[in-house]
Amino acid sequence: MTTAEREAGLETALLYHEETKHHLHRYARSLGYLAWEDQPNPFREFQGASRTGQASRTDQRVELPLAREEEPLPFVDLFSGQPATARDLSLRTLGRFFELSLALSAWKEIPGHRWALRINPSSGNLHPTEAYALLPAMEELGSGGGVYHYLSRDHALELRSSWNLKDSPAAGFYVAFTSVPWRESWKYGERAFRYCQHDLGHALAALSFSAATLGWKAQLQTVAPEHLDWLLGLEPPAHLLEFEISEALVWIQTAAAEALFALPVAESPMEWFGQPNLLSAGHQPWPLIDEVVAATEDTSFTNYQETVVVDGRSDSGVALPLLGKRAGVRADFVPAAAIRSAPAPPWPEPRPVPCLQPAERIIRQRRSALGFDGATSLSRTAFLQILDQTLPRPQIPPFDLWRLPVRVHLVLFVHRVTGLAPGLYLWLRDERQLEALRAAFRPGFVWKRDEEYPLFELKQADMREFSKTVCCHQAVASDGAFSLGMLAHFEPVLRARGPHTYRELFWETGVIGQSLYLGAEGAGMRGTGIGCFFDDVLHEALGLKDHSWQSLYHFTVGAPVDDPRLRSAPPYERKR
Repeated sequence: MTTAEREAGLETALLYHEETKHHLHRYARSLGYLAWEDQPNPFREFQGASRTGQASRTDQRVELPLAREEEPLPFVDLFSGQPATARDLSLRTLGRFFELSLALSAWKEIPGHRWALRINPSSGNLHPTEAYALLPAMEELGSGGGVYHYLSRDHALELRSSWNLKDSPAAGFYVAFTSVPWRESWKYGERAFRYCQHDLGHALAALSFSAATLGWKAQLQTVAPEHLDWLLGLEPPAHLLEFEISEALVWIQTAAAEALFALPVAESPMEWFGQPNLLSAGHQPWPLIDEVVAATEDTSFTNYQETVVVDGRSDSGVALPLLGKRAGVRADFVPAAAIRSAPAPPWPEPRPVPCLQPAERIIRQRRSALGFDGATSLSRTAFLQILDQTLPRPQIPPFDLWRLPVRVHLVLFVHRVTGLAPGLYLWLRDERQLEALRAAFRPGFVWKRDEEYPLFELKQADMREFSKTVCCHQAVASDGAFSLGMLAHFEPVLRARGPHTYRELFWETGVIGQSLYLGAEGAGMRGTGIGCFFDDVLHEALGLKDHSWQSLYHFTVGAPVDDPRLRSAPPYERKR
């Protein structure tokens, strides 16, 4: 990417963001109705994924075992900073890892309709995120390693390619993420790319939390997109509107040794197995999504403030992965490295929700609330504990996942929090940015700081009707104990770090969202993400004059009201 291409990419990202805002007088462009006959299949699978000349069932896929009992790790211990004892990598622990991150959590039914819920949240439950395991040699797999697609419907791995890594250390494995924008654009039109990126952040956090239950650690990597495309075999599908885009690569460290196995380089021979299934019979093109996908793909101009890498090791002595040269780039280009940046000032010791239930029980029971009772209050202590879990402490999941600078803060609408006056508040996730926010906000806010937490009262008021209006007139924003908007430092960050940062800002909001989901569950409440909101209505209320700060995601927490018509069924009853 040249400098001119970088600038063009920035302008495309900024244009996309502006064009996909909802407004009081109009919504972002979509069909305006749901073409149910074209509803995408929520499950990608690869048909005929077997080795050439071998058609045995074991070659086509690997059935992952289900956990038979809960591990005793209490939920609160996920945030202690003291990792659990690391479990050895095996088919059983690999199965538990995926079961607590990307698997089904339940089936829901009403007469004539049945659908799946998953551990990782998704906008509209449409699940554009696909996952691939890049595994080392494992005796239980009967191979020297390879790429496997994770099929959540069956809790199984589908072989995509194999390689010989028998001499590589098995200190961990990789998980690669892709997005299928069509799954979201079918319902949401042009705004769908935003939701793909939210969901990618949800999935990243889900990986981090699941890894922590096993004593493992997830670490986001930078990688050249073309190289990841090649590793995953992402050739254009039969129907071009169902394309998958490379998103992220995560190293899952399972052992104390930090040696990362070397993945094939671009010159290596690679054989691919299986063809992706067709997701829909008909499709609606959204050219603006195609444009922003291309504009935000390249990571070569992104400034990560990385440590110096020499011979595959950082100046701190931590091994970093080198995935081989990216096609068509200069010879000294390093296509993958751990994402690192200058550390933020340390926060006080964590004060998370003191939930002693098993962590995996809280992870499994997470749901997106359909509605709230409009009456139940949350204690001030629990409110602050839930928010405390969103602070980016580098040794605590999910923010041990990356070391990117903090760019997102929480604008809070407090409705029913015992011991806290209803009103407008700010939760500051990096106190070094306080003065920049004060300068950007309108005059007249009181900026009264809590004595212990980075919570600032801006004004006391009944914010229920306003928060409902901002969130596309949805009662979930006013009927809970509190709701919030995630306010990101926006255009200056994009211009400083490159167009790929547009995706990363949404990832950060998704990671925060998953932390709020689990915190709410641990406190006996429930959360739900809100992707439909009137962007500039909030900006105007705060006094924001330009694109330096933008709201990217909304969220709400309260006491849920369940729909009595819904019936639940276990996620994998036939496998037990």
